[in-house]
Amino acid sequence: MAHSVYILMLFFIQILRTTGANTKVAAMIVFGDSSVDTGNNNFIPTIARCNFEPYGRDFPGGIPTGRFCNGRLSTDFLSESFGLKPTIPAYLDPAYSIADFATGVCFASSATGFDNATADVLQVIPLWKELEFYKEYQRKLRAYLGVGKANKVIGEALYTVSLGTNDFIENYYAIPGGRQSQFTVQEYQDFLLGIAEDFLKKLYNLGARKISVTGIAPMGCLPVERTTDFMNNDYGCNEEHNNVALEFNGKMMSLLSKLNKELPGFRIVFADGYNILLDLIKKPFKFGFEVADMGCCGSGTFETGFLCTDLFTCTDANKFVFWDSVHPSEKANKIIANYLLTRYLKVFL
Repeated sequence: MAHSVYILMLFFIQILRTTGANTKVAAMIVFGDSSVDTGNNNFIPTIARCNFEPYGRDFPGGIPTGRFCNGRLSTDFLSESFGLKPTIPAYLDPAYSIADFATGVCFASSATGFDNATADVLQVIPLWKELEFYKEYQRKLRAYLGVGKANKVIGEALYTVSLGTNDFIENYYAIPGGRQSQFTVQEYQDFLLGIAEDFLKKLYNLGARKISVTGIAPMGCLPVERTTDFMNNDYGCNEEHNNVALEFNGKMMSLLSKLNKELPGFRIVFADGYNILLDLIKKPFKFGFEVADMGCCGSGTFETGFLCTDLFTCTDANKFVFWDSVHPSEKANKIIANYLLTRYLKVFL
């Protein structure tokens, strides 16, 4: 039964791709963290990078591109589904030019968050700087296409914003005497939402009209979280952290609803990936996976980035929901992208 449902979902995706040949989405423009970073961190001085093997081993050509995955990310699959390129280039990659960026570009930086203090932890690109790169991109796009055509692309592009998880697992819960000493968890949620609101309004004022915001994942079920909290949960999920994610996502939905009412012509969608990832984790066999409590890379319990090596890494990542201890495998990313498209993003076709 589950297999039949999955086949029907793929059939529907194919229909959407066919109807999207004359797509209403002119480009995909991506902001966020490692869930969507296609390689920007390769070009900044940080240890939060993965432009080495075994990362990228299932990417076309077996190339480690800087994606925290064995292959493509969910945004790559979404771009392809909208009739655009099958991979979204990183803005800081000198191998690409404005001609490549005209139909899709990624400003995301792994290990960043809404909070500037989160970006400071591993010296990555803060959200405000991602926005500055986007302003620079707009200037280059207008010079390349002309003002009229460039403004059309800017207005018809789909903007994806995916971040927030690092603000909790890398910052709030990880640094003694940091944000925890300043805010209760609910106050910190509201602090982040204030930053998100300001960022989204700035995007609107710069011409963005179609935006997809992805909430926080079930972070308490990430393999690294299970490992960190094993004394309390016997390698089970940290439900306290999952509840924080759900609470934050509920507040984000309310914020986006408010912005949709306040800003004329704005269409902003909360593309909630929490439930589909939790479903993959709780019912892996339903989707053809065998392992959901650890990653493919290394021991699968704590490795990510430079700690992820060929040593002990699994031979078939398609059996694993997670590639490393934080990030989904390519197969999981494709399922998540298909879910988001059929459930939330089809309104943009």
